[in-house]
Amino acid sequence: MKFKTFAAFIGPSVFMMLLFIAFPLVSVFQQSFYITQPIYDLVEVETCTPGFLTQTCVTETQSVPKLDEEGAIITQTEFVGLQSYRNVLELGRAWDAVSSGSWAAFQAIDFWKALRFTLSFTLITLPLVIGAGLAIAVMINSAAKSVRGPVIFISLLPFIITPVIGALAINWLFRGDGILTAAMEWYLQRDIAMFAQAWTIEILMMFYRVWHVAPFAAIVFYAGLQTVNQDSLESAIIDGASRWQRLKYIVIPHLMPLIVFISMIHLMDSYRVFEEIVGFSSQGHVISLQWLTYDFLVPDQAGNRSISRASASAMLTMIGIALLLVPLLRRTWRDHQGGH
Repeated sequence: MKFKTFAAFIGPSVFMMLLFIAFPLVSVFQQSFYITQPIYDLVEVETCTPGFLTQTCVTETQSVPKLDEEGAIITQTEFVGLQSYRNVLELGRAWDAVSSGSWAAFQAIDFWKALRFTLSFTLITLPLVIGAGLAIAVMINSAAKSVRGPVIFISLLPFIITPVIGALAINWLFRGDGILTAAMEWYLQRDIAMFAQAWTIEILMMFYRVWHVAPFAAIVFYAGLQTVNQDSLESAIIDGASRWQRLKYIVIPHLMPLIVFISMIHLMDSYRVFEEIVGFSSQGHVISLQWLTYDFLVPDQAGNRSISRASASAMLTMIGIALLLVPLLRRTWRDHQGGH
């Protein structure tokens, strides 16, 4: 009865949309508390090798998966509580690394290594995307109307390219004998290996993300620039305000809701960074939380997948995104309340 009342309050379409969104999340959350494993039987296997007079036979006890009547492996699901989260976080090992002051040991733990890069990638690229997008928007807005269309088209090209293809393109430019690597080696008169250490790979990833996402921010900001109060700008010009002062005190406050919107989209998208890891083949040096979840789902040599740990990693990723969005959501709520 409560569900019917809630559905009637928010509307059937919104209620169905919430159910559509919540069902996969509830399923992933539930899977993080259970582990499914094959059932094994202990069998004695006798192995014989030919000898000179008689055979040499050795009997060994091996564990083999138990099969049903159709030949499929029989599995059992067991409630493990928070064990999957403990396996992912490895808090004991992380605390030992922190206590000993060993950053290398701390970064050897997959989750914390992935979390460090994901946070760095997200928080460093955010101001760069907003700044580059605003600069491109101002450039488009200042261009002559006759060339504004081609300028917008050229500016959007990086955003149109498929993320994995764009990452591969940047990879090829800097990998081995790539064009840009060869040019830098010729200029510096020394060998350069951009993919031999983690920090150079991270810089290339961040450069690619800003190059790829800034055009989207630019188009949003350009649309916002069309609604700036021209009377305020003209009054500021008459009062002797410089271009920077007009941008700081008139344009940016007017675009602040769009800046918050772009920030929210970028935080949610970049915290789930995955394409760059695949495109730059950086798994040996740099991994992200999203890639770690994917790695748990890749079958091992026996065909088993760590679904419970993958679900725990996915839930931790969503918690991280929610925590990053809290300041922006609070600001949006305050602005909404102030508007009323």
